Amino acid sequence: MTTLEWVQNRKIIAIVRGLAPEYMLKLADALYAGGIDLMEVTFSQAKPETWKDTAAAIRAIGEYMEGKMLVGAGTVVTDEQLQMAIEAGAKYIITPNTNPELIRKVKAAGLCSFPGALTPTEIEIAYCAGADAVKVFPAGNLGPSYIKAVKAPLSHIPLMAVGGVNEKNTADFLKAGCCGVGVGGNLVNMNWIKAGEWDKITDLAKEYRKAVEEQ
Repeated sequence: MTTLEWVQNRKIIAIVRGLAPEYMLKLADALYAGGIDLMEVTFSQAKPETWKDTAAAIRAIGEYMEGKMLVGAGTVVTDEQLQMAIEAGAKYIITPNTNPELIRKVKAAGLCSFPGALTPTEIEIAYCAGADAVKVFPAGNLGPSYIKAVKAPLSHIPLMAVGGVNEKNTADFLKAGCCGVGVGGNLVNMNWIKAGEWDKITDLAKEYRKAVEEQ
């Protein structure tokens, strides 16, 4: 199964932001136990000193969950971050914006590219540059009806919903035409993580999986 097929089949990417390295593998276990086998570890643009930790986390999760989970790099906006992600073994690259040059570099490296876009023009530009699927961000602000409207003329472009996605609206975004969704703080709850309440993350992951399976 290719990376794109995995994403389109499993549909849910857990987005991890600002998490200390020591929690990463336990989080991977908790998500996997709940049926989520895609993780995005994001780079923080405000804290370049953390980029090495981000790359190390991508590598560690990828090795620990080899064959069971696919790990990608998120919020990749520079060539340096892209190179770090590639060297760490990221399987896909997710960006918050549409940068055709960066998209082409991702594809040249043999990885899946999921750039962020909002308008039909941006979505088409991203796809023409080589994007495998386009991340509509922030999707939650406009809702599933926006996805449905965009898919009408752009039915050939795979879309993913990110931003404001939760266990209650995941099914609606998928029904509107999304091939997948990205979920962040609602699922990767920092309070639960710091309290060691991994079972809560697993239980919520199961709710997301249920929303997908009932389609």
